[in-house]
Amino acid sequence: MASIKCRNLTFSNIQAILFDKNGTLEDSEVFLRSLAQKAARLLDAQVPGIGEPLLMAFGVNGNTLDPAGLIAVASRRETEVAAAAYIAETGRGWFESLQMARQALEEAEKYVGKTPSPLFVGSLEVLKNLSEAGIKLGILSAATTAEVREFVATHQLSNYIQLEMGVDKGPSKPDPILFLQACERLGVELSKTLMVGDSVGDMQMARNAKAAGCIGITWTGKAENVAGADVIINQLDEIQIC
Repeated sequence: MASIKCRNLTFSNIQAILFDKNGTLEDSEVFLRSLAQKAARLLDAQVPGIGEPLLMAFGVNGNTLDPAGLIAVASRRETEVAAAAYIAETGRGWFESLQMARQALEEAEKYVGKTPSPLFVGSLEVLKNLSEAGIKLGILSAATTAEVREFVATHQLSNYIQLEMGVDKGPSKPDPILFLQACERLGVELSKTLMVGDSVGDMQMARNAKAAGCIGITWTGKAENVAGADVIINQLDEIQIC
């Protein structure tokens, strides 16, 4: 176990740290914005007039992505359901709407391509240092487990990351059961595990699970996006071993 210091706050007896992926370790803004824009255009071609409202729902305004918006923080399933709700408002049946939304997102993902999003500056060094200090590390993301595994493989993080966990079926963030399951798989105690994330959902999930603490990271400097955090940082290298 180790003590972790972030700014003026120290967390003692820490066994593990769980990280969110999108917006925390991975600079996925360009990919997510492009995905939302393409999906909205595909659906607008089938349901004229739905494109702009969908972009707003996704959290995209021009070339700006809201880090607290739907496409940035929701699970894939939640994104599909939200898009389907807009389609259903036009009078289409629910199952047809859901299928249209799913297909549009899948096609958009193929169109946008698989060019990996980069790690945020300093992420690799932080993960390496924490791992060498004997702290167990995991990724707990609203992305699918397959996406988390691909991210770890692409950036060669397997030497540091011991848990690759996404949301496939069942509950999503901020349900604390996810944090509980992650700790069980790592073999660590809830009260000795920290959560590092960039959304209110990350903070709520960890707090409700009685985690050791919640570290909110906001690369954009918007503290409201991580409301409920015990401490807010602007760069991952502010997580220090002491």
